[in-house]
Amino acid sequence: MQPLIFRKGLDLKDAVKGDLARDYHSDVVEQIRAADYRYDNGRLTIHLAREFGFCYGVDRAVDYAYQARMRFADQRVYLTGEIIHNPHVNEKLRTAGIRFLSDPGEPSPELGAGDVVIIPAFGVTVHELARLQGLGCTLVDTTCGSVLNVWKNVTRYAREGFTAVIHGKVKHEETQATASQALKTPGGRYLVVLDKVEAEEVCAYIRGTGDRDAFMSRFGKAVSVGFDPDRDLGHIGLANQTTMLMSESLEIAAMLRQAMEDRYGVEALAERYRAFDTICSATQERQDAVIALLDSEAIDLMLVVGGYNSSNTCNLARICADRVPTYHIADVDRIVSADRIRHRPVPPSDQPLAKLPEIETPDWLPRHGAVRVGLTAGASTPNNIIGIVVERLAVHAAETAPAAPPR
Repeated sequence: MQPLIFRKGLDLKDAVKGDLARDYHSDVVEQIRAADYRYDNGRLTIHLAREFGFCYGVDRAVDYAYQARMRFADQRVYLTGEIIHNPHVNEKLRTAGIRFLSDPGEPSPELGAGDVVIIPAFGVTVHELARLQGLGCTLVDTTCGSVLNVWKNVTRYAREGFTAVIHGKVKHEETQATASQALKTPGGRYLVVLDKVEAEEVCAYIRGTGDRDAFMSRFGKAVSVGFDPDRDLGHIGLANQTTMLMSESLEIAAMLRQAMEDRYGVEALAERYRAFDTICSATQERQDAVIALLDSEAIDLMLVVGGYNSSNTCNLARICADRVPTYHIADVDRIVSADRIRHRPVPPSDQPLAKLPEIETPDWLPRHGAVRVGLTAGASTPNNIIGIVVERLAVHAAETAPAAPPR
């Protein structure tokens, strides 16, 4: 008998609505929305980007997890990994009794027909899904629709004999799941490129100027088993991790298209090159919104709130850092005081991505005069965290304001 798979919720949406509001709603954020996304308090003005925080896919995934915990209250409930890349949300789920199979030190349980496993918004690999089904687990699948759209394209590439070239992070859960879709078709192939630097190496090889040994040394862990660049770069189709920087994905697509044209001629492109826009709409909307904010308001600094392993949050920070001083903070506790903030440095968008360690910066908040702060948050950051950030900024801005003159 096929195991039970829930893909459209568990008919408990109304039952968990109060819990979700308690854990993630913010009156402060709603007040800022109503005030045209602006908050004024003394010398402090905060401009909130018009698209921020939880996207539909994240909201749906968290909702399904709460429903699963309620529906299967007497059973073991697991997540294959973080449901989204936000430490606050994941800790809430752990507190609710949901165990993470990916947690360090988590014993590998003997999963079986009595267990419930939640699949995160990123999805899981084809192999992992088959394994869980084979064990007879009840599955709650929260895979985002935008991710499923990418999978359809990658599957189509494989069926048509094209190698899927995926712009993404090779160790990211979503990219691993996406790459596995190519392998459902016998002979399916994939290559993952992180950024424009890596894409340029692929372009050089396509044009015939690359070195095979150097290529395989660079990409050996980012390709399908048995990958042969001489054979497998002759027909390519572009895809991407849905949370990557949209402008970079488009540039990489253009770079590879030009390389194919240079090698095979423009007439051959229709037979050798495919490309589809697979950046999710929520990611694009948040990137567009922060650009619009920076274009329309005079901002002294930007705060970007979200997990350091959240790709869409990191890319929002990269957009902002090209324009103004930017602090990417994982949570509100990183705002230590008016004099100190702990944050992750942001590499410029024209430099390779890097997982830089968190640092502490002094004197980050201007001590005197009006201060204008831009604020946005990644698609996995709940509104309650954004609201607390606003309140903490107001407190610290008041602390550093000049004292009133004596009467």
